[in-house]
Amino acid sequence: MPESKTSLIAATDLRKTYGKKSNVYEALRGINLSIKPGESMAIVGKSGSGKSTLMHLLAGLDHPSSGKIIWNGQALTDMNEGQLTSLRNTRVGFIFQQFFLQPTLTVMENTYLPLKIAGVSPGKRKQLASEALQAVDLLDKADNRATDLSGGQRQRVAIARALINKPDVIFADEPTGNLDSETGQQVINLLFELQKKHNITLVIVTHDEDLAKRCDQTINIRDGKVVK
Repeated sequence: MPESKTSLIAATDLRKTYGKKSNVYEALRGINLSIKPGESMAIVGKSGSGKSTLMHLLAGLDHPSSGKIIWNGQALTDMNEGQLTSLRNTRVGFIFQQFFLQPTLTVMENTYLPLKIAGVSPGKRKQLASEALQAVDLLDKADNRATDLSGGQRQRVAIARALINKPDVIFADEPTGNLDSETGQQVINLLFELQKKHNITLVIVTHDEDLAKRCDQTINIRDGKVVK
């Protein structure tokens, strides 16, 4: 897929290999894609297909072996580690299947953790965390420990944490994988509602076909390649 001037993220002939010489594993084999600002994309495939690897590369969490990833006209491969860290801290939100909440921290503290790491003042990060928790209807749980919450509530905290830096893109890796069907549906409804409200670009790794159908476009990965 050719790189478009209107793309927020574009990948060209993206490849990722692990190992050396006779023990090389090709995780991604020539991926091309383009996603526009405010668009939603599902990356679908079986376990081991390369879908999470692709997400990690698009988010700047890992480096491709070859190929290009362009973010708003700038190649990630041209960025140093400091620039990549800044991009992840200021322009990206992450939601994972395992929630990754700190059990000893309150809901409020878990939500503003990215801002604390980024050096934002206590007053400002508490204000922004309150706004994010309000958006996911959990402000009344702000002083609770993460361990006091249900699975659905924990994932809503994870969404609030992903929203707190007002990102351009949210990457969600199997966001409903640890939730029952009804709770998972509620979480996804909330995620799409917030995506539309804030015009966030949403990239979701999933094996859930119903979830994929709600996205603007779907990339099907098999053995490291895009298939129709």
